[in-house]
Amino acid sequence: MKTSNKIIRASALIIPLLLVVAFLICATPILQPKYITASPEGSLTAEYYDAVKETKHDVLFIGDCEVYESFVPAVLWEEYGISSYVRGGAQQLVWHSYYMLEDALRYETPKIVVFNVLALKYGEPQKEAYNRLALDGMEWSETKVGAIKASMTEEESFTSYVWPFLRYHSRWNQLTAEDFKYAFSDKPTVSDSGYLMQTDIVPATEGQETPRPLVDYTLPKAAMEYLDRITKLCGEKNMELILIKAPTNALAYHWYDEWDEQILAYAAKNGLAYYNFIPHAEEMGLDMSTDTYDKGVHLNVYGAEKLTRYFGKILAEEHHAPDRRQDVELSRVWNRRVAAYNERKTQMASVSQSKINP
Repeated sequence: MKTSNKIIRASALIIPLLLVVAFLICATPILQPKYITASPEGSLTAEYYDAVKETKHDVLFIGDCEVYESFVPAVLWEEYGISSYVRGGAQQLVWHSYYMLEDALRYETPKIVVFNVLALKYGEPQKEAYNRLALDGMEWSETKVGAIKASMTEEESFTSYVWPFLRYHSRWNQLTAEDFKYAFSDKPTVSDSGYLMQTDIVPATEGQETPRPLVDYTLPKAAMEYLDRITKLCGEKNMELILIKAPTNALAYHWYDEWDEQILAYAAKNGLAYYNFIPHAEEMGLDMSTDTYDKGVHLNVYGAEKLTRYFGKILAEEHHAPDRRQDVELSRVWNRRVAAYNERKTQMASVSQSKINP
């Protein structure tokens, strides 16, 4: 009789606990954002893992929106036979980029790492939303733990990354059909080897506005320390690090000459190549009346293709990025990726055109 009572009491405790666990297991995939139609940038981190299992890459881009909306791996392959991938993210700060690179080294060791320097203007975490876009899709490892700790704002908790339900439980009234459709099934790929395509055309409208002067132009110490870590990691793994600044220079994200001078000095001190593409926009054929989708802040696909061809020539001729088009297996993979890229471009361009001529 006593044994039966113990079993009953234990069951009264265990069964509700099991029900709660089962609920969390089922509810969490539904409540977590899917990053497909809304904020597709949040899918970029996770998409890398399938791609790198398919093939390795000689060139890896890391950085913010100025890489994932500016460089097209499909074009680098078609034009130069360069196998590349873009590990970028929305407002991907320098510590995000460092850990994205460290994470990639678990799977491959590229010959060249390209880092866009705009994010160096930030010396501390900015917004939880950007952290989530970058980190939710990262596979769990010691690297992800380090990335979360480096990126969290004061309001965030590490536990909410371990148990996403704690963060997203209030999304129940924001759920869409996509949340249920892709809760337990594979999501569609939103990028082309990390490049997030934009086909709309919204011309730049800025005139001769003068950017506001800063009190202090010194790039933050914390940011430069992580750049040091990227530089050191590349040296240890015998990877060439190239610093770049994308050719966009809209007033909202102005790249000051004083910042540029610091990067030039850093590159010289560390024996790195640095390419500021802003002065070369006309040379590469950029036209901000047709090559931007948001009034000159970022490039659309037409501008990105021009920049990619321009930089691809530099990668091939100055940095000896290998031409892999004679590799039959690699060509098979890339021919499929290029076909997918062209199909996406055709479909999205058709939608963009319908907005102009409904």
